[in-house]
Amino acid sequence: MNSASTNRRAFLRSAGCGFGSLALAAMLAEDGLAEDHDSLAPKKPHHAPTAKRVIFLFMSGGPSHVDTFDPKPELTRLHGEKLPASFGPVKTRRAVDKNKLRASKRTFPKHGQSGIEVSDWFPEIAKCIDDICVLRGCKGDSVTHPESVYLMNTGSILMGRPCLGAWAAYGLGSENRNMPAFVVLPDPGGWPKGGAPAWGNGFLPSMFQGTVIQGGDAPIRNLANPPGVSNEQQRRTLDFIAESNREHLASRSDGDLAGRIAAYELAFRMQSHAPEVVDLTKETDETKKLYGLDRKETAEFGTRCLLARRMAERGVRFIQVYSGDTNGWDAHSDLEANHGKLCLQSDKPIAGLLTDLKRRGLLKDTLVVWGGEFGRTPMTEGTNGRDHNPHGFSMWLAGGGVKSGQAIGATDAVGLRAAEGIAHVHDVHATILHLLGFNHLRLTYRHNGRSERLTDNAGEVIDAAIA
Repeated sequence: MNSASTNRRAFLRSAGCGFGSLALAAMLAEDGLAEDHDSLAPKKPHHAPTAKRVIFLFMSGGPSHVDTFDPKPELTRLHGEKLPASFGPVKTRRAVDKNKLRASKRTFPKHGQSGIEVSDWFPEIAKCIDDICVLRGCKGDSVTHPESVYLMNTGSILMGRPCLGAWAAYGLGSENRNMPAFVVLPDPGGWPKGGAPAWGNGFLPSMFQGTVIQGGDAPIRNLANPPGVSNEQQRRTLDFIAESNREHLASRSDGDLAGRIAAYELAFRMQSHAPEVVDLTKETDETKKLYGLDRKETAEFGTRCLLARRMAERGVRFIQVYSGDTNGWDAHSDLEANHGKLCLQSDKPIAGLLTDLKRRGLLKDTLVVWGGEFGRTPMTEGTNGRDHNPHGFSMWLAGGGVKSGQAIGATDAVGLRAAEGIAHVHDVHATILHLLGFNHLRLTYRHNGRSERLTDNAGEVIDAAIA
């Protein structure tokens, strides 16, 4: 904000309650700084939504599409050969473009009435395939992890932009004033490459950033009162702080301060309500088994998937669940061991989540998204790994108004590049926003004199994915 703008606002603020105040309100709205202390109140989107909330299952590190949801018989036929010259030059992270092609060791049986092929690494998800829409022609912009993580989460390879969850919270507000609108459940083994900016608010007010919830006895950090402080004392303290902050805010426009006031109030409400949300003791043994909580391999990720369902049914707008530690699915070597372990950890919990949402009537208005920051190359890295591949990869959508039981798009014969029904990350974002009721070109926030969007000036809704 420049000094001229500040001086104008100071004058208008001192000009009484007439036209000066009206002009100031208009200026604040133009800059996205309207003094709305209830920014998380439920809002109406642009059109009738088919999804009220999103659960994004993020496979951190980049799962191999040619070993999971995109079978390639031609890759099997060409195993051990160099990439034919007809495919042209290709940019890779570790210069594997001259390496030999590597066939998948997986089998891809057809499943469900749709007959969609799914890797034998995902036998449980395969049972749900008729509720899934597979996007086989996805593509991104970068061969490196942080940039691709930011692109998939924020629509830009640059750090510092608002993420998809923050945009959803900004556009829709909250259904439950006692819980955050946007919750992140990271892998306890480590955060994704790129870190917390993947769920940051960027230039949106701070109240829209993701709230991290972790496992253990204290899943929400710093939520409990200090020892010896009662709820009544805490309430009086917060009332005093809030009154002082509002007096301070009255003499200036400060979106961060307004967000901090709202955050204090939300934290106090969460002290009473959040413990119940993360308490799994009242879940039946059958439900826990459905998510794999009875098995060592699946218990941890299953717990977070079950928490995601509990948050979805309690009105949290956007829940992001990460699979994989800081390296995660990044199988530069020994892809069989890496993916085999992570598929085993995630297959049953994800299938359990889809099944549980469906039987509770929640899948129809809950959009479930599966994917990582990119796929992996059909060429080998070393003797048994695969390099990063943003040029073509798979994602899938389920519920929330998605046309299920179909596979849209395709990569080329060996799985190197998206070739048919190409869906850039911007298109995926535009489709998610459409299902939430937004025209992605109209969901904007005024920042530095520019109307900013999640999709910038790109992106088209994937119409074939809409029921």
